[in-house]
Amino acid sequence: MFQEIKKFPKNIWIIYAVQPLVQSIAPVLVFVGGLLGAVMAPDPSWATLPIAVMIVATALSTIPAVLAQKKFGRKRACMLGMSFALIATLVLTGATFFGKFSLLLLGASCIGVSQAFMLQLRFAIIESLDSPNKAPIALSFLMLAGLLGAVGGPEIALSTKDLIASEHGFVASFLVLGLMCLTGMLIFGFYKECDNANTDNHGDTRSVLDFFKQPAFVLAVIASGVGFAVMSYVMTATPISMHDMHGHSLRDTKWVIQSHLIAMLLPSLLTGALMQRFGSMPFLIAGTFAYSMVIVLALMGHSLMQYWWMMVVLGLGWNFLFLSGTAILPTTYHAHERFKAQGINDFVVFSLQALASLSAGLVLFTQGWDWLIYSCIPVVVIMSLVVLWYGAQGRQSIS
Repeated sequence: MFQEIKKFPKNIWIIYAVQPLVQSIAPVLVFVGGLLGAVMAPDPSWATLPIAVMIVATALSTIPAVLAQKKFGRKRACMLGMSFALIATLVLTGATFFGKFSLLLLGASCIGVSQAFMLQLRFAIIESLDSPNKAPIALSFLMLAGLLGAVGGPEIALSTKDLIASEHGFVASFLVLGLMCLTGMLIFGFYKECDNANTDNHGDTRSVLDFFKQPAFVLAVIASGVGFAVMSYVMTATPISMHDMHGHSLRDTKWVIQSHLIAMLLPSLLTGALMQRFGSMPFLIAGTFAYSMVIVLALMGHSLMQYWWMMVVLGLGWNFLFLSGTAILPTTYHAHERFKAQGINDFVVFSLQALASLSAGLVLFTQGWDWLIYSCIPVVVIMSLVVLWYGAQGRQSIS
């Protein structure tokens, strides 16, 4: 496996370097967005709105991001996405310094736009490979690179929280994240467009309905969609449930969220190699089972370790489902169809995630933690049925 990694082209290593620098800001917003929202928002039930706005902005920006990459290429489009991340850090600096909820929402929306562009880098990695069979391993190491940002971002935010005095803190945190983002942009300047960048007009592109007639395409979209939706739904509510409702310290809350992010990304060290050998189906089953266990663990109580176990298992389930869905997707389209297929996939996935995040705060404050968890049951059942249906079809390639 490591011999294969050493032979990855320069573009992939550039993306690996950029990932933790630019993507650190989103985990920070996940960590502090609900907490800042709870004290800045005019109503506490709006506390999760910044995170929801970020995800809604991602969903709304997926199609424009794909169209921009199709017209201008991956490099220029992703530079635009990174510019939005840089703007976000400046807006969030102002939000925390002046205590403005409106600026917090604006900064969150800029992060969401940036995410829509940056998430396309996973497809840029696949296109940079000489064989699609290497995709699981390459994507796994992309997620490991993201682990540095997922862990380092919140750690930087907490350690620099009070370096610049403000009522709510975190002013210096976002300034440091801005410098990291700028560094990532400078590194990405060395990225070169792939040779297959001009294959988009060769052959007829199928309709949206034709894509969804493929069992593998349906499975890829549902696996990633359910993976993101359930993960965001529970993760968005967890810091508020822990810190504001059940009295856990901010440091303990950070530890649980960081552990969750590690569980999302660290297993990639093995997941990609195992998926390359055994295929995606075992991981789809394992991811669905993990989400079932999340429901059980979340209903067992509100102690620190119960939250910790629930969030770690949630992270594992997301890893299995998202990596499986991403690895399956390229088997469902031809090269000239890639932007359309990727756009459809990301629009559905992040629309589901946006709906889940928007619902999380409302359900948590009106119905409570237990009902929030109960509402995950139908989604996990649907995921189970889709996996069984796909297994019965027995088709995993372009039809």
